[in-house]
Amino acid sequence: MRINPTAILLLQDGRFFIGKTFGCEGESIGEVCFNTGMTGYQEILTDPSYCKQIVTMTSPHMGNYGVNLDDIESDHIQVAGFVIKEETEIPSNWRSTQSLGHYLKDHKIVGIQGVDTRALTRHIRDHGAMNGIISTIDTDIESLKKKLEKAPNMTGLDLAKDVTCDNSYQWNEPKEGRLNVAAIDFGIKHNILRLLESHCCHVTVFPANVSSNEILNYNPDGVFLSNGPGDPEAVTYGIKTVKKLLGAKPLFGICLGHQILALALGAKTFKLKFGHRGSNHPVKNLETGKVEITSQNHGFAVDLDSLPTNVVATHVNLNDNTSEGIRCDELNAFSVQYHPESSPGPHDSRYLFQKYIRLMQS
Repeated sequence: MRINPTAILLLQDGRFFIGKTFGCEGESIGEVCFNTGMTGYQEILTDPSYCKQIVTMTSPHMGNYGVNLDDIESDHIQVAGFVIKEETEIPSNWRSTQSLGHYLKDHKIVGIQGVDTRALTRHIRDHGAMNGIISTIDTDIESLKKKLEKAPNMTGLDLAKDVTCDNSYQWNEPKEGRLNVAAIDFGIKHNILRLLESHCCHVTVFPANVSSNEILNYNPDGVFLSNGPGDPEAVTYGIKTVKKLLGAKPLFGICLGHQILALALGAKTFKLKFGHRGSNHPVKNLETGKVEITSQNHGFAVDLDSLPTNVVATHVNLNDNTSEGIRCDELNAFSVQYHPESSPGPHDSRYLFQKYIRLMQS
């Protein structure tokens, strides 16, 4: 029987949880959040939107189907740490290449298991998202508190610069009849790029700090604003670029791209108490009256009361009535807070890619 060394998770407010080492030994600091999905842990781990965050999975068993080479959303694991109740050490799936624990260890990601993740989740829901530290090498609470005090809070952090590409690149080869899309990478997920490609788009990805002149000189049929981590108000260069692109090209934004578009249009954003993360969030489409079950991952939201008169709210979250979508017809721009590429998650919202195609064609 394998016995793992003791590990500890300490939260900023002094609450701590004792568990066992999971993945790599060491220490890691980040904002502790929770995800309510039962599956999709590999996509979650590799989602750039989780940069600088310690992710807690509320479902008790993780790793049942292992990991593989295909279900990734970027080229490496992005989370700062991983918290689970119990690992399945012997995965069962024909696509599996290794266990979840070995995957974390290979990528040098510190995790902890044996934690009461339901109690941790309830604590975050009651007290709000906060920084935490996982350690397998230091179990002294006072020592860990001092390390944690040095960590910056998520508010005001520009993390898009940490996860964006260094240089522009072509995701797929251009072909006759394909629409040319310029995707601004604030932390883009691979499945967004796959879906744009499947909708007959040739996608060129640009770094987050790309200028509006570079985009306009490329002369795409449309501009896509990607998801990403951190505080949207801190991505001042992205907001500046989008302001200059408004009305020049059709715009479609997802997640952080939604928030940046809203800020460029003159709206405001704010930090949620504990964020929305999971693949079972109900969203109402205000234009059709239909309810979509959506995949979400965000800690900030657009202030609906701050929307300018020319911007219409198109979707709202049925759990807390926060913004989930906007559009501005006169400037050919729309966006959603949730993830219609659904990786992981339901496919209820993939019609939005068709909407983007029609906007570019018109």
